[in-house]
Amino acid sequence: MSDTTHTVFKSIAQAVSDQGIDTIFGLMGDANMFVLDHFVRGCGGTFVPSVHEGSAVLMALAHAHVADGVGVASVTHGPALTNCVTALTEGARGHVPMVLLAGDTPVVNPRHLQSIDQREVVKATGAGFEQVRTPDTAAQDVARAFYRAQVERRPIVLNMPADFMWQEVRHEKIVYPVFNTPGHVPEGEVFDDALGMIASARRPVILAGGGAVGARDDIIKLADRMEAPLATTLKAKGLFNDHPYNMDIFGTLSTPAAYDAIATADCLVCFGTSLHEFTTDRGALLKDKRVVQIDTNPEAIGTSVHPDAALVADSALTAQNILYWLDEAEVPSTGFTRDLDSATLTAHPVGRGSAKPGTVNYIGALEKFEERLPRDRVLVTDGGRFMTEVWCRISATDPRHFVVTANFGSIGLGLQEAVGAGLAAPRRPVVMFTGDGGFMMGGINEFNTAVRLGLDLIVIVANDEAYGAEHIQFRDRKMDPSLTEFDWPSFADVANALGGQGIDVRSEEELDAALEAIEKRDRPILIDLHLDPDDVPRMRI
Repeated sequence: MSDTTHTVFKSIAQAVSDQGIDTIFGLMGDANMFVLDHFVRGCGGTFVPSVHEGSAVLMALAHAHVADGVGVASVTHGPALTNCVTALTEGARGHVPMVLLAGDTPVVNPRHLQSIDQREVVKATGAGFEQVRTPDTAAQDVARAFYRAQVERRPIVLNMPADFMWQEVRHEKIVYPVFNTPGHVPEGEVFDDALGMIASARRPVILAGGGAVGARDDIIKLADRMEAPLATTLKAKGLFNDHPYNMDIFGTLSTPAAYDAIATADCLVCFGTSLHEFTTDRGALLKDKRVVQIDTNPEAIGTSVHPDAALVADSALTAQNILYWLDEAEVPSTGFTRDLDSATLTAHPVGRGSAKPGTVNYIGALEKFEERLPRDRVLVTDGGRFMTEVWCRISATDPRHFVVTANFGSIGLGLQEAVGAGLAAPRRPVVMFTGDGGFMMGGINEFNTAVRLGLDLIVIVANDEAYGAEHIQFRDRKMDPSLTEFDWPSFADVANALGGQGIDVRSEEELDAALEAIEKRDRPILIDLHLDPDDVPRMRI
């Protein structure tokens, strides 16, 4: 469709399709229903209906992360948009490129029941706002929203007044190219200072974050040349799998051996990470070390910790450049990795304890899940007390197939993102860990969506029948924790009622039977893992 006359809703749908989009998550309402209808019937796209508007945004966020593209969701106006506030904030904090096609009440009716200042709502989340200015500019405004989502690495809300939809306009295909070829090659005095710190280090550690995932091979070459161990932030978990000196997650989630190695280091070379307080253990891991930080985004440098040297540059090109000059200057390798026991760097203590009757030991259960869950999985984690042990003990194949829903510290976002991840990677099973509170808050709404879509989904509910993070605080102060405790329904029965398969696990024998059932699954399966709230380890952050 090009240079033809259509209604605005058709032009918007076609403009989205022109951006290469084939899937929209959403919930229909007065202001967006005709756009979605034409996207499916006129453009050959797929519409995935969610139960809640915020769920649609979360699905689109995970789809964007796993597919390495731009996620798209659509909702109508007023309360539909306010229902997306937490999800939009999660996307903005996670720097996920996404476009939300949001309807708006008619311009001619400022007293509409659902009218609200949608720009101000969006601004509060940290997402961007793009207005459909006139019917004639609709396709151009769509293209602009997609361009901004990619360049700004955050959700952009495209505001679509309902009374524009049936007006006639001439549609023209408009796509704004994104110029993202790496071009930041570090040089000059600042690079010389950074290179000097690296060359003089005797116990260097290389750290990679989410901004350096594409530089994996170049960073490994540099680490091998320096004989430096490798570590990642949580977002880049799995990046250095199978490397002999991979330390996995750097910081409060490190193994004891990795933490000790980091503590003795004299230089940290940090690619694509903002070095927030959990990564640095609130600064403790940076003591007596020189810090060199490399990132394409100058705003990421010095936000939490001010480095000794910083390069606003591409991670891969910088690693290549450092390697070149180390060779040119014939700087000897450090030998640091020769002093490390590689077998211990990723080995977390097991320390399985006994469980009270009717529950299972959480650490022991995670160890069994790690052994038996599908290896080619997409791993998704909800928020909650249980999550840090999952991050430490359940492996991810690579950062793209690991979805963390903790950018805003919310619970109840995991299952929705698991749906989006599953559609982005249809040949991989999705394993989603959630807590009982998180599942009741958001997961129960969308489990049936996974059933309707026929997703290969494995949900493990860490069910301590309490809000665990609060429960342990009452216990620490020798106070009554009963206000944090809940008598939930059987999540296994709920899963069965919603069309999936649910299994109760209250003993080691039932856990073994559940693991067998996972291997034979033919629909979304939920494991209701009953835990003692006093036995679940503390959050390691």
